[in-house]
Amino acid sequence: MKRTSTLLFAMLLLAGAAFAQMEMPKPGPEVKKLDYFVGHWTAEADVKPGPMGPGGKYHSEDHSEWMDGGFFVVLHSKFKGAGFPPGSGTAYMGWDSNDKVYTYDEFNSMGEATHSKATFEGDTWTWINDWKMGEKTMKGRFTMKILSPTAYSYKYEASTDGTNWTLWMEGKETKVKTPSAAKAK
Repeated sequence: MKRTSTLLFAMLLLAGAAFAQMEMPKPGPEVKKLDYFVGHWTAEADVKPGPMGPGGKYHSEDHSEWMDGGFFVVLHSKFKGAGFPPGSGTAYMGWDSNDKVYTYDEFNSMGEATHSKATFEGDTWTWINDWKMGEKTMKGRFTMKILSPTAYSYKYEASTDGTNWTLWMEGKETKVKTPSAAKAK
């Protein structure tokens, strides 16, 4: 028994030493592009009337920061308007090095989970996802065009076939200095 415990102790000691010498992974250059979204943002949009509700003005306040390790940006949002009850959401933006796409995973207070993948070309982010509307599977496309270091315009479109798109929402998001500055607007 003593020989077994000595052998086990030696293996744990070697494994611990090997782990201590491992270099922690570092985010690649693709991940650094997400730094644009870090900070406090406020959004105003027009939601078109349609199957999701009556439409109208939409407002959100977002706070985004890097998660420990620097691989993911964590977004905390509060939203209201356009016939939706006031709510909140938490999302994670990152880079999938296997599929070579950006990822966005959001969970909100209405019980929805959104999983999107994106490409970034020039000054435009294009996020695509699938979601259910009753028995139908719909495609969503969220396009963000960077206007400046502190603003981007966006539009959200939906499609039943991935070819023909219908505009559901369009607006602008602006970076503000502090959350209190966003409330003053």
